[in-house]
This record gives sequence, C-alpha cells and structure tokens, in this order.
Amino acid sequence: MTTPLRIALIGAGIMGRQHYHHLHSLTSAQLCAIADPGPQAAAFASECAVPWFADHRQMLEQVAPDAVIVANPNALHVSTALDCVAAGVPVLLEKPVGVNLDEVSELVAASAARGVPILVGHHRRHNPLIKRAHELVHSGVLGRLTTVTALWQLQKPDSYFDVAWRREAGAGMLLTNLIHDLDLLRHLCGEVRQVQAFTSNAVRGFGNEDSAAVLLQFENGALGTLTASDGVAAPWSWELDSGENPVYPRQADQPCYLLAGTEGALSVPQLKRWHYADTGAGWHEPLLQVQETFTADEALRLQLLHFIEVAQGRVQPLVSVADGARTLALVEAIAEAGRSGRACVPRVVGQG
Repeated sequence: MTTPLRIALIGAGIMGRQHYHHLHSLTSAQLCAIADPGPQAAAFASECAVPWFADHRQMLEQVAPDAVIVANPNALHVSTALDCVAAGVPVLLEKPVGVNLDEVSELVAASAARGVPILVGHHRRHNPLIKRAHELVHSGVLGRLTTVTALWQLQKPDSYFDVAWRREAGAGMLLTNLIHDLDLLRHLCGEVRQVQAFTSNAVRGFGNEDSAAVLLQFENGALGTLTASDGVAAPWSWELDSGENPVYPRQADQPCYLLAGTEGALSVPQLKRWHYADTGAGWHEPLLQVQETFTADEALRLQLLHFIEVAQGRVQPLVSVADGARTLALVEAIAEAGRSGRACVPRVVGQG
C-alpha cells in the first residue's frame, strides 16, 4: 500500500480550509500540520488532529512535510514559498503568485535553482469545462481566433468592504478577481502583446478601482476586451455563470467569455459553438449551434490531485511559478495602462 503524501497547510483562512476539505477526502495524501499565527488556527489544528505552529519555519524544520499548501495573505506568498523552497519542499501556492514582479522574480530563480516545483493556484485551469474550451480553441474548429469578449460584472455587497484592506490601493478587483479571468484568457487565447485600459473608482471612491475597460492585443493577432465592475447589478461573470462555487446564485444562461474565429464561435461557460454548414457562407445563411459537453468535477479537487503528482515528481505543474508570474505581469501592465493612459507591454519573468 502506498504511503499517503504528508501535506502541511500554511494559512488556515477561507482558502486554506477549502483545501483541507478536499484533502480530507483523499487517501493518497493527508494533512500533517498547520502553520498560522491567527487566533483560530490552533483550534482548527486540534479539530484536524494535527500539530499547530505559529511559525511556518518551525513547522518545516520539526515536521519535515512532503509538500506544502501556502494559503496565507498575499503579501506573504513569496517569502513563505521561498522558505519552503529552501527546505526542499514542493509548494501549492495560492494566487496571486505574489504582489509584484520584482519579488516573484526571486521565487522563479530559487525554484529553478533548487529544482523544487511550485504549482500556482489558478484553479480554474483545472476545471473540466475550461479544459474542454481549451481543446476546442486549439483544435482549430473556430478557425483563426479573431476576437475575444470577456465580461466580469456583478455587485459586491457593502458588507464586503467592512474589511479595511479591501478599500485600500492594490486590493481592488484587478488583482483580487480579474487576475483569474486574465489567466484564463492567456490560457485559452495565448500570450498578450500589449494592453490599453481605463480604470475608475467613481462608484465608491475607495483607494482601488471598481470599474475597468481593458483592450488586449494577443500575440497571435486576436483582439480582446475585458469590461469589468464590482458595483453593478449584472449577471455576467465567471462566479455567477459557471456554477463552479455554490456560494454564488447561478445565472446558467448567461455567458462571461465569447470567443470568435473565422470558422466558428464559442460561448463560455455554456460551451455553445456556432458555425456555418458550408465553408464560405456568410450572414445571409443561418448559423448552426452545437452544444459541446464535458464531465463536471470540482476544480480545487482536481488541482489538489495534480499537485500530489507534481510533489511526487510524476508531472510538471500545469501552472508553474513563471507562468503565474506572466499573469501577474499582465495585471501590472493593465494597472499601469490605467494610470498612464498609454499602451503597456507585460514584462516577461523567467521561463517554463
């Protein structure tokens, strides 16, 4: 019988507990320790029947886990992951990979130098729905991808902003929410050559943006838009449309991404594909609709199963730390474009 992989959890907040929920259901891995200085963490560790540590470095030394899930505050992601890499322990690092590219560059170099794998937690890439969409786009059935329309429009309740840091600069929807959508656009459509953007905080007047309009020019020549606001009564977002997280009431008939090519088009998350019956047909002919299918499963669970294989050295990370850095670079480029009013090119950090 194979010995379960011993995984420690650094950060016992909302995301950390979601990871534990899936870890607890597996036989191929088990929780071995929790590190979190918060007042509720010790009690949570007691409930899980594992040792608790206020300091993750002490936990790494005394427990020597086989792998670690890092789900502590964003500002601590890189420093914590660097400690894990120094200890030779593979890491599942929650998104964002870091808060700025300069610190992430150090993590990319350290992971490569030590040969310690890091899987960045852009969990939506593990969703079977996205896997199917990726297959369709890259199979050529849409022809040459030409335009991409992405929507992220919903209403965050006033109570969401009772937490002080959510009103501060750098904590807006761009880094907190849209980083997911931008990562999926990179995954589905390819790398982005340059961006232009307008951002606004006119709805609430906080230190971060509540609305954004982004133009994307992809390396393959496709053009895209991402229109976003967290202050509108609207149903167009991955959270409300995909059904991935049951805490959000689902708007199953509404799309959040529309991908159009020379031979067809695709709506996500519906996976409805449109095409003409005959090559060369145009707007006087009816479009045919195909309902593409997939086998649903929980993205976080699939991500954890993948991480176990990564930690065992059996596969490469689906989202490496360098890959996660490129999504962060895209976020930084959009933020700079919004501030400066000029087109910006995302920086490139590392390879792989």
